[in-house]
Amino acid sequence: MSYLKPTYYFDFDNDLIQNLISEVKKDDSKNNQAIRIYTKIRDEWLYDPYHISFSKQKYSASHIAQKTTGNCVEKSILLIACLRALNIPARLHLGKVKNHIAVERLEEKFGTNELTPHGMVNVFLNNEWLKMSPAFNATLCEKFNVEPLEFDGYTNSYLQQYNTQGDLFMEYLEDYGHFNDVPLKFMIENLKTHYPHIFNTETHITEFKI
Repeated sequence: MSYLKPTYYFDFDNDLIQNLISEVKKDDSKNNQAIRIYTKIRDEWLYDPYHISFSKQKYSASHIAQKTTGNCVEKSILLIACLRALNIPARLHLGKVKNHIAVERLEEKFGTNELTPHGMVNVFLNNEWLKMSPAFNATLCEKFNVEPLEFDGYTNSYLQQYNTQGDLFMEYLEDYGHFNDVPLKFMIENLKTHYPHIFNTETHITEFKI
Protein backbone atom coordinates (compact mmCIF):
# COMPACT_ATOMS: atom_id res chain seq x y z
CA MET A 1 0.00 0.00 0.00
CA SER A 2 1.42 3.41 -1.01
CA TYR A 3 0.22 4.93 2.26
CA LEU A 4 2.89 2.90 4.07
CA LYS A 5 5.86 3.94 1.96
CA PRO A 6 8.57 6.46 2.88
CA THR A 7 8.90 9.56 0.70
CA TYR A 8 11.16 12.61 0.73
CA TYR A 9 8.72 14.26 3.15
CA PHE A 10 7.63 11.19 5.12
CA ASP A 11 11.24 10.06 5.67
CA PHE A 12 10.53 7.67 8.50
CA ASP A 13 13.70 5.66 7.93
CA ASN A 14 15.53 8.61 9.50
CA ASP A 15 16.86 7.95 13.00
CA LEU A 16 14.98 10.94 14.40
CA ILE A 17 11.62 9.41 13.44
CA GLN A 18 12.67 5.95 14.57
CA ASN A 19 13.63 7.39 17.94
CA LEU A 20 10.24 9.11 18.21
CA ILE A 21 8.39 5.81 17.86
CA SER A 22 10.84 3.63 19.80
CA GLU A 23 8.68 3.35 22.92
CA VAL A 24 5.35 3.44 21.09
CA LYS A 25 6.16 0.48 18.83
CA LYS A 26 6.60 -1.77 21.87
CA ASP A 27 2.82 -1.69 22.29
CA ASP A 28 1.20 -4.73 20.65
CA SER A 29 -1.99 -2.85 19.71
CA LYS A 30 -2.07 -0.76 16.53
CA ASN A 31 -4.90 1.25 18.07
CA ASN A 32 -2.81 2.07 21.12
CA GLN A 33 0.20 2.89 18.96
CA ALA A 34 -1.85 5.36 16.92
CA ILE A 35 -3.35 6.95 20.04
CA ARG A 36 0.02 7.31 21.77
CA ILE A 37 1.89 8.81 18.82
CA TYR A 38 -1.03 11.13 18.02
CA THR A 39 -1.10 12.46 21.59
CA LYS A 40 2.69 12.82 21.69
CA ILE A 41 2.84 14.94 18.54
CA ARG A 42 -0.27 16.92 19.44
CA ASP A 43 1.21 18.04 22.75
CA GLU A 44 5.00 18.02 22.40
CA TRP A 45 5.08 20.28 19.32
CA LEU A 46 3.34 23.54 20.16
CA TYR A 47 1.01 24.95 17.54
CA ASP A 48 2.38 27.97 15.65
CA PRO A 49 0.66 29.16 12.44
CA TYR A 50 2.87 32.23 12.05
CA HIS A 51 6.02 30.66 10.60
CA ILE A 52 5.59 29.45 7.02
CA SER A 53 8.19 28.19 4.58
CA PHE A 54 8.23 27.63 0.84
CA SER A 55 11.37 25.46 1.11
CA LYS A 56 11.02 21.78 0.32
CA GLN A 57 13.54 20.68 2.94
CA LYS A 58 11.56 22.39 5.73
CA TYR A 59 8.65 19.99 5.17
CA SER A 60 10.47 16.72 5.73
CA ALA A 61 9.37 14.91 8.87
CA SER A 62 12.96 14.60 10.05
CA HIS A 63 13.38 18.38 9.88
CA ILE A 64 10.10 19.01 11.70
CA ALA A 65 11.13 16.50 14.37
CA GLN A 66 14.01 18.78 15.33
CA LYS A 67 11.68 21.70 16.10
CA THR A 68 9.60 22.43 19.19
CA THR A 69 6.71 24.07 17.33
CA GLY A 70 4.79 23.47 14.12
CA ASN A 71 1.78 24.57 12.16
CA CYS A 72 -1.06 22.18 11.37
CA VAL A 73 0.53 20.89 8.15
CA GLU A 74 3.94 20.36 9.73
CA LYS A 75 2.51 18.47 12.70
CA SER A 76 0.41 16.36 10.34
CA ILE A 77 3.47 15.47 8.25
CA LEU A 78 5.36 14.40 11.35
CA LEU A 79 2.44 12.29 12.55
CA ILE A 80 2.01 10.62 9.17
CA ALA A 81 5.70 9.69 9.05
CA CYS A 82 5.47 8.16 12.51
CA LEU A 83 2.30 6.24 11.69
CA ARG A 84 3.84 4.82 8.52
CA ALA A 85 6.93 3.90 10.52
CA LEU A 86 4.59 1.92 12.78
CA ASN A 87 3.17 0.19 9.69
CA ILE A 88 -0.11 2.07 9.99
CA PRO A 89 -1.36 3.54 6.68
CA ALA A 90 -1.69 7.33 6.78
CA ARG A 91 -2.07 10.23 4.36
CA LEU A 92 -2.33 14.03 4.40
CA HIS A 93 -5.72 15.77 4.18
CA LEU A 94 -6.05 19.50 3.44
CA GLY A 95 -8.85 22.02 3.67
CA LYS A 96 -9.83 25.55 4.67
CA VAL A 97 -11.10 26.40 8.17
CA LYS A 98 -12.46 29.42 9.99
CA ASN A 99 -11.62 30.22 13.60
CA HIS A 100 -14.10 32.12 15.76
CA ILE A 101 -12.25 32.45 19.09
CA ALA A 102 -9.09 34.46 19.83
CA VAL A 103 -8.89 35.59 16.22
CA GLU A 104 -7.47 39.08 16.77
CA ARG A 105 -3.88 38.12 15.97
CA LEU A 106 -4.96 35.95 13.05
CA GLU A 107 -6.91 38.82 11.53
CA GLU A 108 -4.06 41.23 12.17
CA LYS A 109 -1.48 39.01 10.50
CA PHE A 110 -3.49 37.22 7.78
CA GLY A 111 -6.22 39.81 7.26
CA THR A 112 -8.88 37.17 7.94
CA ASN A 113 -9.88 34.48 10.42
CA GLU A 114 -9.85 31.88 7.64
CA LEU A 115 -6.81 29.58 7.53
CA THR A 116 -5.72 27.62 4.49
CA PRO A 117 -4.37 25.14 3.74
CA HIS A 118 -5.27 23.51 7.03
CA GLY A 119 -3.68 20.10 7.52
CA MET A 120 -4.95 16.98 9.20
CA VAL A 121 -4.30 13.25 8.96
CA ASN A 122 -6.23 10.31 7.54
CA VAL A 123 -5.28 7.07 9.28
CA PHE A 124 -6.43 3.56 8.34
CA LEU A 125 -7.44 1.57 11.41
CA ASN A 126 -9.93 -1.27 11.86
CA ASN A 127 -10.58 -1.35 8.09
CA GLU A 128 -11.69 2.28 8.01
CA TRP A 129 -10.16 5.64 7.14
CA LEU A 130 -10.44 8.04 10.07
CA LYS A 131 -9.65 11.75 10.37
CA MET A 132 -7.41 13.08 13.13
CA SER A 133 -6.00 16.56 13.77
CA PRO A 134 -2.89 16.94 15.95
CA ALA A 135 -2.70 20.73 15.47
CA PHE A 136 -3.78 22.19 18.81
CA ASN A 137 -1.74 21.12 21.83
CA ALA A 138 -3.58 20.57 25.12
CA THR A 139 -2.08 23.63 26.84
CA LEU A 140 -3.28 25.88 24.02
CA CYS A 141 -6.74 24.34 24.21
CA GLU A 142 -6.85 25.00 27.95
CA LYS A 143 -5.94 28.65 27.35
CA PHE A 144 -8.88 29.06 24.97
CA ASN A 145 -11.34 26.93 26.98
CA VAL A 146 -11.55 24.26 24.31
CA GLU A 147 -11.44 20.52 24.96
CA PRO A 148 -8.37 18.99 23.30
CA LEU A 149 -9.13 16.54 20.53
CA GLU A 150 -8.73 12.99 21.77
CA PHE A 151 -8.35 10.06 19.39
CA ASP A 152 -9.71 6.61 20.30
CA GLY A 153 -8.80 4.66 17.15
CA TYR A 154 -12.45 4.15 16.14
CA THR A 155 -13.96 7.58 15.48
CA ASN A 156 -12.99 10.78 13.69
CA SER A 157 -11.22 13.40 15.78
CA TYR A 158 -10.62 16.50 13.72
CA LEU A 159 -13.17 19.21 14.48
CA GLN A 160 -13.41 21.33 17.63
CA GLN A 161 -16.67 22.99 16.70
CA TYR A 162 -17.44 24.60 20.08
CA ASN A 163 -15.59 25.65 23.21
CA THR A 164 -16.54 24.54 26.71
CA GLN A 165 -19.07 27.40 26.95
CA GLY A 166 -20.82 26.29 23.77
CA ASP A 167 -19.50 29.14 21.63
CA LEU A 168 -18.58 28.39 18.04
CA PHE A 169 -14.82 27.76 17.81
CA MET A 170 -14.02 26.30 14.38
CA GLU A 171 -15.73 25.33 11.16
CA TYR A 172 -14.54 23.71 7.95
CA LEU A 173 -15.22 25.79 4.85
CA GLU A 174 -13.60 23.76 2.07
CA ASP A 175 -12.22 20.26 1.62
CA TYR A 176 -9.24 19.89 -0.74
CA GLY A 177 -9.10 16.13 -0.34
CA HIS A 178 -6.32 13.75 0.64
CA PHE A 179 -2.80 13.31 -0.71
CA ASN A 180 -0.37 10.41 -0.72
CA ASP A 181 2.53 12.86 -0.41
CA VAL A 182 2.98 16.53 0.48
CA PRO A 183 1.63 18.69 -2.41
CA LEU A 184 4.01 21.60 -1.82
CA LYS A 185 3.29 23.35 -5.12
CA PHE A 186 -0.45 23.26 -4.43
CA MET A 187 0.11 24.55 -0.90
CA ILE A 188 2.24 27.49 -2.08
CA GLU A 189 -0.25 28.48 -4.77
CA ASN A 190 -3.06 28.20 -2.21
CA LEU A 191 -1.24 30.58 0.14
CA LYS A 192 -0.52 33.06 -2.63
CA THR A 193 -4.15 33.02 -3.76
CA HIS A 194 -5.67 33.51 -0.31
CA TYR A 195 -3.06 35.85 1.21
CA PRO A 196 -1.55 37.78 -1.72
CA HIS A 197 -0.52 40.68 0.55
CA ILE A 198 1.87 38.28 2.32
CA PHE A 199 2.97 35.62 -0.13
CA ASN A 200 2.37 36.84 -3.68
CA THR A 201 5.74 38.53 -3.91
CA GLU A 202 8.12 38.70 -6.85
CA THR A 203 11.12 38.38 -4.55
CA HIS A 204 12.74 35.06 -3.80
CA ILE A 205 11.68 34.99 -0.16
CA THR A 206 11.10 31.44 1.07
CA GLU A 207 10.73 32.00 4.83
CA PHE A 208 7.90 34.04 6.30
CA LYS A 209 7.55 35.06 9.95
CA ILE A 210 4.15 36.69 10.02
